Amino acid sequence: MAGARLPPEKLKHAMSLSRFLLRSQVLKLYRDMMRVVYNIPDPAQRKALKDFIRHDFECNKHVQDEEAIKMLLSQGKISLRELENTVPRGK
Repeated sequence: MAGARLPPEKLKHAMSLSRFLLRSQVLKLYRDMMRVVYNIPDPAQRKALKDFIRHDFECNKHVQDEEAIKMLLSQGKISLRELENTVPRGK
């Protein structure tokens, strides 16, 4: 619809493009970490690590500053690489 606009009350909750892209990167990092954890053979260790990752992401979900989000993303990518190097590839 050409010319259709969001009402002002919905517009203030709209996400900027850069925030949307950061959000997608965060979600990808979370999924990638969970995929690596899936390969841990011990169920207790797997659950503990999944809970740790989930808690870590939940603690940072209210961060609004884009530079802080980028820093957390880069730290998370480093953690993912370390995780990939320590967890065996297949079950």
